[in-house]
Amino acid sequence: MSDATDAPSLLPELTPVRDAHRFDEAALAEYLAKEVPGLSGPLRVQQFEGGQSNPTFRIEARIDGAERALVLRKKPPGELLKSAHQVDREYRVMTALRDTDVPVPETLVLCEDESVIGTSFYVMACVEGRVSPDALLPGLEPSERAAVYEDVIRVLAALHSVDPEAVGLGDFGRPGNYYARQVSRWSRQYEASKTSEIESMEALMRWLPENIPDSDESRIAHGDYRIGNLVLHPTEPRIVAVLDWELCTIGHPLADLAYLCMGYHGPAAGAHETLATADLGALGIPSEEQLLARYCELTGRQRIERWGFYLAFQLFRSAAIVQGVYKRGIDGNASSERARTYGAMVAQQADHAWRIAKGA
Repeated sequence: MSDATDAPSLLPELTPVRDAHRFDEAALAEYLAKEVPGLSGPLRVQQFEGGQSNPTFRIEARIDGAERALVLRKKPPGELLKSAHQVDREYRVMTALRDTDVPVPETLVLCEDESVIGTSFYVMACVEGRVSPDALLPGLEPSERAAVYEDVIRVLAALHSVDPEAVGLGDFGRPGNYYARQVSRWSRQYEASKTSEIESMEALMRWLPENIPDSDESRIAHGDYRIGNLVLHPTEPRIVAVLDWELCTIGHPLADLAYLCMGYHGPAAGAHETLATADLGALGIPSEEQLLARYCELTGRQRIERWGFYLAFQLFRSAAIVQGVYKRGIDGNASSERARTYGAMVAQQADHAWRIAKGA
């Protein structure tokens, strides 16, 4: 039997626009009327609860006389880290992937003129569907979960099969030395937003540069590929859109795979089950070994060596990202009130990453 009656809704959560993220909606309407063919009339704007890094809004407008839902993603207010919140990169990669096997929303317009609403932003079509922040996919039948995870790994393999040059992304990132550059980048980001001393983070910043595998592949790497950034069809167990491309670059494909698999190694979140603690077979969710085998099959890879490094790196990177969100929460310009509660997560993820690193 389905557990849908006891499960939370998988529809995206919408709220009124929060005070810290208000902008001139009339100015936006005037701008979009010039840039989006057929758009007219006033806009109805609501804010998505998600979008911790770049505030995200649902816009209802009339285009060619019909009601249509759009999505706006903008930089957050306040002083920003130099290499973060690059909405222009999100827009570019989704536009480039439009005609590939990777499902992405239709992009409509990128505005880098900060005088319009105060920050750079872009607008895309709203892809209706279900979004689950929980990798256990509550409310689905075991057969549906199995089908969703099959599509999750299929889409990731499809992304890593795209030739960056063929879709105009050859200059989207520097090829080679991905992990050296990423460890350096996230170490700097962490240091810039650090609020306390975490011994395991300091240890990881020393260990990771000294233990980078020899493999130096370069593909399009999403950077935040997880269940919560995938839109499921409203009724079918398949992916209709991949969202949140802010961290996308030309990078190592196993970075995405390790990021997807972090949940298999993460500590339990209070009383809630995770991929690390649940009965995956009963739920219809593949084990980590099954997911890795399927990825290898789809991409023609024989095996994955030094898997522990990739996992430790991603947990370290995640801790650095969460630290940035926590710092913005303290400063009062995060896109969700939940950001203030993230402080303990940083040490938890860093400690777990260090345990994996020591055992790698």
